[in-house]
Amino acid sequence: MSISTEHFASFDGTALAFHIVGEGSPVIMLHGLFSSAQMNWIKWGHGDRLAASGFKAIMLDFRVHGDSAAPHDRQAYPPGVLVRDVAALAEHLALAPGEFDLVGFSLGARTAIHAVAHGILEPRRLAICGMGVAGLAGWSLRADHFKRVIDEFDTIRPGDPAFAARTFLKSQGTDRVAARLLLDAMDDFNLAALANITMSCAVICGDEDHDNGSAEELAALLSDAAYVEVPGGHMNSVTKPELGAAIAAFLAA
Repeated sequence: MSISTEHFASFDGTALAFHIVGEGSPVIMLHGLFSSAQMNWIKWGHGDRLAASGFKAIMLDFRVHGDSAAPHDRQAYPPGVLVRDVAALAEHLALAPGEFDLVGFSLGARTAIHAVAHGILEPRRLAICGMGVAGLAGWSLRADHFKRVIDEFDTIRPGDPAFAARTFLKSQGTDRVAARLLLDAMDDFNLAALANITMSCAVICGDEDHDNGSAEELAALLSDAAYVEVPGGHMNSVTKPELGAAIAAFLAA
């Protein structure tokens, strides 16, 4: 299907890109850290699967990622910056509360949860992919891991636990200066705020994905959530058709 790319100015004027496929009910899709809409949603056909199921997939490139700007000014990374970017996209597209769905993978899932739990976005349904309890409440530990990938980029070798992330970061050509600033703008999530998420949710995770802790535990903490298992680990579950099929099936139910 034909994919169009547009740009808009976020809350602080930073130029962000988003990609659209399909003509149905809108679904905002948020990718993972060091990735992009192209890598998570377009390359493996997930956007096309949603479009074929009657949805309009709106796939944002977070700042520092994909076709969006990567400013080096620390002031471009206030607390909650990614949540504010997604809210700015919804405002730009005039998406009213309850008139769109929200999907996130890994960092995108974390961002979606923050946005919904704090009342900044009100999607009809929420699909949380590749995320567990530790990736929310223990984000600082995950962030330290990624900061080390950036800070020790030139010295990390095969066999190091950080090597896979370092390889992926290199393959995507992510601006490491900007990525380091972005990581400093994120904080842990208070799990008590999950009580504020009342819409229907799907917690979708690879059967070998334990990077962000227990996805089943996260589903149990939500008031209206189903746990859905798909094949793969954190780095490759997003490459498999089962992920897109699970998202489409949940949103279409």
